[in-house]
Amino acid sequence: MNMMFHKRSEDGYYSRIKGIDQKTLVYGAKTLLAEFRLVKGAVVPNHSHPHEQTGYLISGHMVFLVGGRRYEALPGDSWCIPVDVEHGAEVIEDTVVVEVFSPAREDYLPDKKY
Repeated sequence: MNMMFHKRSEDGYYSRIKGIDQKTLVYGAKTLLAEFRLVKGAVVPNHSHPHEQTGYLISGHMVFLVGGRRYEALPGDSWCIPVDVEHGAEVIEDTVVVEVFSPAREDYLPDKKY
C-alpha cells in the first residue's frame, strides 16, 4: 500500500484559468483531492468530464450552474456533480474550495501541470 500525506504549504499552486489557482493535495489509485483558490469575478466555463466531483466550500461565495440548474454555495455547503454532467461557476467573492475527483484526474497529477 502506498500512503500519501500532505503538509500544508503555500507552494504548488498553479492557474489553468485566470483568477483560479489549483493545487493537488493528495491522490491515490481511485481519488484525487484538490484545493482551489478563486478570485472574485472569476468564471469557471461550462464543461463536463468523466469524473465524479465532490466539493466543500470553505470560505467565500460561488454560484454553480449544474445540468441547467443554478445553485448558490456559501461556507459549509457541499456538492456532488455526477460524471459527464455539464457544469460551471461564477465566483461572487474570494473563495476557497476543496474537491475530490473520482477516478483521479490524470490532468491534475503534479507531473501533468501545464
